[in-house]
Amino acid sequence: MKTVLITAFEPFGGDQINPSWEAVSHLHERMLCGAKIVARQLPCAFGASLEALYAAIEEVEPEMVIAVGQAGGRTDVTIERVGINVDDARIPDNAGNQPIDEAIVEGGPAAYFSTLPIKAIVEGIREAGIPASVSQTAGTYVCNHVMYGLLHYLAQHKKAVRGGFIHIPYLPEQAVKHPGAASMPAQTVILALEMALSIALTVEQDIRAEGGATH
Repeated sequence: MKTVLITAFEPFGGDQINPSWEAVSHLHERMLCGAKIVARQLPCAFGASLEALYAAIEEVEPEMVIAVGQAGGRTDVTIERVGINVDDARIPDNAGNQPIDEAIVEGGPAAYFSTLPIKAIVEGIREAGIPASVSQTAGTYVCNHVMYGLLHYLAQHKKAVRGGFIHIPYLPEQAVKHPGAASMPAQTVILALEMALSIALTVEQDIRAEGGATH
């Protein structure tokens, strides 16, 4: 059976919840486009997040990997285009680490581009009536760390597996603590992620049916 690994983060920065896990956990063991969705929570910590991610990839052996994270202050679901080879933390992670201008992979490429059909995903989410856009930066915190680390790992070890990252806004219950911040209900985020998964899987199936490249 085909599987898709979708990951999210534990709460961080003093919050009691993380909207990424609140949404992603509802997708665990769902079936979409003939694929089983497997959800895993990652620690919000440099290094440890990638260890957990790589272990999950080896366990699940997925056809596709999508990581999801919180981007407080953003107004829509944002599909990331690129992960860059730098850790530069404004605040410590959950393990107390606060790297400044450090490489994620010493000697690694400056950046990796998502191998998901990012514009098709944005279009599909918008057609469902949910705000979405392509983002040109995943930041320099743990989300970018995971995006870059994921794509580096897939490039080195799992070349037929697509991967990418999606950022989501605060939940309403978080936004009340941040006056003026945008928010999105969990059910809306879940629908957006279902759309993203379905579109990515459909595009991949079409490519394989045509005998095309997977990247």
